[in-house]
Amino acid sequence: MYYQSESHSSSSVHGGTGSGDPLERVVRLASGSAVVIFSVSTCCMCHAVKRLFCGMGVNPTVYELDQDPRGKEIERALSRLLGGGSAVPVVFIGGKLIGAMDRVMASHISGTLVPLLKEAGALWL
Repeated sequence: MYYQSESHSSSSVHGGTGSGDPLERVVRLASGSAVVIFSVSTCCMCHAVKRLFCGMGVNPTVYELDQDPRGKEIERALSRLLGGGSAVPVVFIGGKLIGAMDRVMASHISGTLVPLLKEAGALWL
């Protein structure tokens, strides 16, 4: 897994200003890798979704929001994207919002997750 705090990437994404709409930041970060997970390091559901992808041979980019000074802003933006409720974990594949743990697991069980990962270039087999 590739872990990155948003604060490191904000200097390159925003030219070092750190300003900008949290929703725009989410969209930019989510499109930066084939699989992006917004997570909180102490969340058991976040851990489970990260293990799911790693177990499939996928190397997601993980943004640990509790280790980021602007993580709460991003978490609120994610919650708005999901229509309220818990905001983590949130998974993007190929820059597209997949959703929270329930949507990821439903996709995995129905057999649609692997084709999404292949299409995004995150999985080759």
